[in-house]
Amino acid sequence: MKGYDYGNVAKSPISLEDFELLKKTVLFTDEDQKYLRLAGEVLKDQVQDVLDLWYGFVGSHPHLVKYFGKEGQPNANYLAAVRERFGQWIMDLCNRSYDQDWLNYQYEIGLRHHSTKKNKTDNVDAEPIVHFRYMVAFIYPITATIKSFLEKKGHDAETVQKMHDAWFKAVVLTVILWTYPYVKEGEF
Repeated sequence: MKGYDYGNVAKSPISLEDFELLKKTVLFTDEDQKYLRLAGEVLKDQVQDVLDLWYGFVGSHPHLVKYFGKEGQPNANYLAAVRERFGQWIMDLCNRSYDQDWLNYQYEIGLRHHSTKKNKTDNVDAEPIVHFRYMVAFIYPITATIKSFLEKKGHDAETVQKMHDAWFKAVVLTVILWTYPYVKEGEF
């Protein structure tokens, strides 16, 4: 898919050692990785439905949809390209090993939201940055809305909760990594 360069991006300035400390801080364990993989199985045939919900949310808020265009007019091609990569992000979040390649790609995604690389992957003329406040604010809707999808395959409540908890921790980790470009050097 266009712009999906997993494994072929610059090295993250965040070390694997610092990433391990972040994982410890959000209480992310091997068990969470196990439940994320299960979540990936549950979500794999629901990705488009998840994206429909998320894009409906973004599209219903002018202050959010503005990041996909200029002067309130979203670029349909840009929306479609980002949507495809966002779907891949769901699967990567659940199924990839959280190794150097994963860490590097989270950094790349952060750069693509920041003025450093925003719009360059898709060569579009849109808002030049996704503001930091919305990067962090999206943790809640992306976490709260996934639970109903995790419930759809008949797993018991405890298993669904473990998948949801793992998802929440993984989203927090991801957003922390995405915000690296927004923080002054030496302060991350």
